[in-house]
Amino acid sequence: MSSLAHSENKKLGLHRPILKGKVNFPLCLAPMVGLTHVALRESMREYLPADAFTIWPTEMLNSRRIPGEDLEKTPETLRAPTETGLVPQILGNEETEIAESVKRLIEWGAEGIDINMGCPVQKALKHNYGVALMGDPAYAAEVVRMTVKNSSVPVSVKLRAVGSTKEFDELLSFVMGLRNSGASWVCLHPRTAAQKRRGWADWEQIKQLHKAVDFPVIGNGDVQTVEDAVLMLQETGCDMAMAGRGLAARPWMLWQLGEELGLANPLGKENQKAPRTPQEEGAEYGRFLLKFIERCRFYFGEDLALRKVRFYVRTTHVWLDFGNALTGVCAKARTIDEMLIAVAKFFEATVEMCPRTELRQ
Repeated sequence: MSSLAHSENKKLGLHRPILKGKVNFPLCLAPMVGLTHVALRESMREYLPADAFTIWPTEMLNSRRIPGEDLEKTPETLRAPTETGLVPQILGNEETEIAESVKRLIEWGAEGIDINMGCPVQKALKHNYGVALMGDPAYAAEVVRMTVKNSSVPVSVKLRAVGSTKEFDELLSFVMGLRNSGASWVCLHPRTAAQKRRGWADWEQIKQLHKAVDFPVIGNGDVQTVEDAVLMLQETGCDMAMAGRGLAARPWMLWQLGEELGLANPLGKENQKAPRTPQEEGAEYGRFLLKFIERCRFYFGEDLALRKVRFYVRTTHVWLDFGNALTGVCAKARTIDEMLIAVAKFFEATVEMCPRTELRQ
């Protein structure tokens, strides 16, 4: 580990090396369709403690399409020249397509490859990838084997839970098949495919899995605040906590966790404190959104940027008081300049952010 080898950091995750030991910060962003693109990643990095290194996802990438796409122009694979720790997530089950996709993504800058075995949408099920692979352990292990065979960087797997802790032996057997095929780590979202976003994530499965295996386990599910992230790390013993919409809505969780661990502030925020109160977080959301809008325009152009921002706000507004009004403000804007003016005006008033929403993560 680097200069971040802090005693508290060791207690909170990072028990086993991730990404060849480069990762030294125990919180990361989950891959999300329509959200985890370059504009969001770059905007969020401003809250990462100085010298911290974590993994960063792309949106889900279809291995059937990657070989024929221009990765420098396709919105889902745009990247900033300075981005590090990129671990793109792929859907796939055919070796020829996976091999070509992995080759191109490594040339593009991938430092790891993540295989999605957690997507429950019908389109993925139809093609026998995503969570469908969890129904066929031997086939799932083969997908990992063929990916590892064609990769010079670590390969990980993001998967869903089994139905209950009583079925843990089934989950463990499945994960060991992935491990034996060369997976470097797994991320467990302990909510079944049938649950989708309903019900609470069963963190006990993360705890049991981490105890039972000898390689890194990342925990995912119901992390909406920095307190949730710390609790997951403490209760489950997992190596990292992964958060999706909650971290997208509250990217300064990275900064807050850095303060909890005694790490150096993010660059440019050396003499500041991370926002903590509902009012401070509401104001920070506004500042973040304005920068995010500008970055979306820079990377995607006017029309696509408008759609990307509206989708972000529709996804994250649930943590804001009167968030529905903000979605209306963004929907009415016909240009990015109009949107910037309207959003700035919206946040002239005090806006509070609530810690949690019933929308599951």
